[in-house]
Amino acid sequence: MSASAIETALPEIVRLFPLTGAVLLPNALLPLNIFEPRYLAMVREAMSDDRMIGLVQPKTGAGERETVDPSDRPDLYPVGGLGRIIEFAETPDSRFLIVLQGVVRFRITAEIEGEAPFRQARVDYDAFVADVRDPPALPDGIRDQLEDSLHGYLDAQGLSADWDAVRQADDDGLVRTLAAVCPFDPIEKQALLESPTLPDRARMLVALMRFAPASAEAPSGRLQ
Repeated sequence: MSASAIETALPEIVRLFPLTGAVLLPNALLPLNIFEPRYLAMVREAMSDDRMIGLVQPKTGAGERETVDPSDRPDLYPVGGLGRIIEFAETPDSRFLIVLQGVVRFRITAEIEGEAPFRQARVDYDAFVADVRDPPALPDGIRDQLEDSLHGYLDAQGLSADWDAVRQADDDGLVRTLAAVCPFDPIEKQALLESPTLPDRARMLVALMRFAPASAEAPSGRLQ
């Protein structure tokens, strides 16, 4: 599908899935285990419609509670990521296992009240139209800074990486992966999501990794 066709097909009203500590960048893949009744209903509706769900972070650390009372729901960050369900499976205990693929970022303009048990919002894509086009390569030097910062960050966190895979990853893929898997705070994840361009996001990753505190009890692990 062409970029113009994707832009035309973007929904004006988006189903919202609030999830603390997770952001969905364009082209990223995010596996989700859905078990709450309201989100099971959301996925069912999406599967019968356009398969689209908007991932957003709540501004509280605890995420949403089970109530659908509008006065008892946390504020949401205004920018989220629209994703398309590309994999779907139902488990014997009635959970849904889905994979979202990021399409485009959006800005919430107004929440929509209705009978659905999940939250919905009218959204605007104007600031993020470049998301549906192929990202440019990183400027000279930024990729080297990113990999150098990753070395130091992983050492400080007691982690390792498959460096062959890191070097072979394209610029956008590497930035998406690091934004998803590095254990940054939710507000830092949100800043990465809201970075206007790929180079901006790469520079922010460099800064976050360079100034991240060393983990005193970092478990050993591996970044794939």
